[in-house]
Amino acid sequence: MSEELSGLVSIVIPAYNEEEAIGGVIEEVREAMEGSGLEWELIVVNDGSGDRTREIVEGFPWVELVNHPYSMGGGAARTTGIHRARGDVVVVVDGDATYPAGDIPRLLEEMDGYDMVVGARTKEAGTLKFLRVPAKFLIRKIAEFMTGSRIPDLNSGLRAMRKETFLKYEDLLPPGHSWVSTITLCMLANSHPVKYLPIDYYPRKGKSTFHPIKDTANYLMLVFRTVTWFNPLRLFLPLALLLFLGGLGKAVADIIRYDWHIATSTVVLILASLQVFALGMLADLISRKGSR
Repeated sequence: MSEELSGLVSIVIPAYNEEEAIGGVIEEVREAMEGSGLEWELIVVNDGSGDRTREIVEGFPWVELVNHPYSMGGGAARTTGIHRARGDVVVVVDGDATYPAGDIPRLLEEMDGYDMVVGARTKEAGTLKFLRVPAKFLIRKIAEFMTGSRIPDLNSGLRAMRKETFLKYEDLLPPGHSWVSTITLCMLANSHPVKYLPIDYYPRKGKSTFHPIKDTANYLMLVFRTVTWFNPLRLFLPLALLLFLGGLGKAVADIIRYDWHIATSTVVLILASLQVFALGMLADLISRKGSR
């Protein structure tokens, strides 16, 4: 391991009704970290579980257990855990046994020069795969276009990051599933170095809380909202150009068809393109002023 990671590493596991998996994940983390040569701590945030999750975690006295009084969301649980973390580098891994916790040392080895290292899944093993795969592909491609970066995995639940960098964006992070996607977009939109490492992905143990329609819509909205917050011209410029080209093409058609008469709808398209461009410039100025 590098000298940069000679200090304490904090590992955070958010857990909601994970009685079938949480014990195995804790043991996998311990086995991996005991062989890493690093000083580490493990924090489990029980997000108001209604099953035996809390009881099982309490059976590991060396684990720091934080209990939410009710379910506040997986994102909120991650944020709580990171706030409790004492290390400068924090690893977040889901508590449903879908991610290989044994790969945590691999991620930590790659932290030199990076603000975040993400475990990029090489396959989809979640529920409702026929819906998840096309939806995630579409959202990921939109996110890549909006950020100008290649994103092998937008919402992986296994990642290592610098706590100092995370704290810059915590106010923008939602409490639910889209927390992981939002922190990824925040990092990329602000040119933080991010690295991806391929990892395996396993079928979860227990019941998933993912809602395909609701959560997919939320993911899509957060892509536009987050990138617009940091780099609004990524959204406004293509839209303005599309409207302008549409108006220009329609103007040419009007000239040919109507003997140089320009239809009102054509003027509206061109004016709309100018308005969208002006809004984009204004949004960009506001964004730059706010980031100072």
